[in-house]
Amino acid sequence: MKSRRIVIRHSRKRKEPVLWVIDAEQWPRACLRAELIERGYDPYGFITVADALDSLARDELSKPELIVLELRGQHLTDESIEAILNLGVHTIVIYGNSELNDPFLKKHNCPVAMKRPVSLGQIADAVQILVPANHDSE
Repeated sequence: MKSRRIVIRHSRKRKEPVLWVIDAEQWPRACLRAELIERGYDPYGFITVADALDSLARDELSKPELIVLELRGQHLTDESIEAILNLGVHTIVIYGNSELNDPFLKKHNCPVAMKRPVSLGQIADAVQILVPANHDSE
């Protein structure tokens, strides 16, 4: 089944850090985005890494300052892993026992890898440590 690209936008009132939330499941992705919006971020939600990279390649949105990547349901290829690593941005990886052997975890020394179960608050706290909200990134 081919996934659809979903970009959810909201108006920007001030310069907020751009974040990507990549999660194959709608409700966890939507709830994390809502938590991050409440904390002053500008998160874009994507179902797959390929969707996010495609939007970036077509200049639909700017390069993120941080990516929250839920590995469950991603089916990453070597190309997509390299594309994420080449962005050179902070990446928070969420994984479970079934993803322990995921190639992304093996190829990327993730400074922030969070094993499920993890709360939305814990993820948002990690985001705030890596990329403080309401700062000028340019």
